[in-house]
Amino acid sequence: MAGERQARLADRIRVILAERLDKGLRDPRLGFVTITDVRVTGDLQHASVFYTVLGDDAERVASGEALKSATGMLRSEVGRHLNVRLVPTLEFIADALPENADHISGLLREARERDAEVSRLAAGAKPAGDEDPYIRSDDEE
Repeated sequence: MAGERQARLADRIRVILAERLDKGLRDPRLGFVTITDVRVTGDLQHASVFYTVLGDDAERVASGEALKSATGMLRSEVGRHLNVRLVPTLEFIADALPENADHISGLLREARERDAEVSRLAAGAKPAGDEDPYIRSDDEE
């Protein structure tokens, strides 16, 4: 039951934060931020908010700083919309999902290239060693 409540609370926090970020903050450092996941501890006192930022490294860093400075205001916003006695603390964590996906794509591309090379080499390959004298070819029949 606690797991179900954690999941519902995490989902509700994700929706509240996404809507608030969609309306915008007054911080010019904030870029195009997407909330990817929220995980709430078992005692419902702490929420880890995972986010991604569209842009380069400088925009990611600036957006992370903007989120960290707006944590109190965002927690107040979450508290206004949730019907809980204690509002969980928020911790914003940059999600490494896009970088991991790029890395995995590169590895898959490299594996496909190696498979193609092995197939090309195997197409023209001949068995090693002498031919088996006991196997007759079609010409000898």
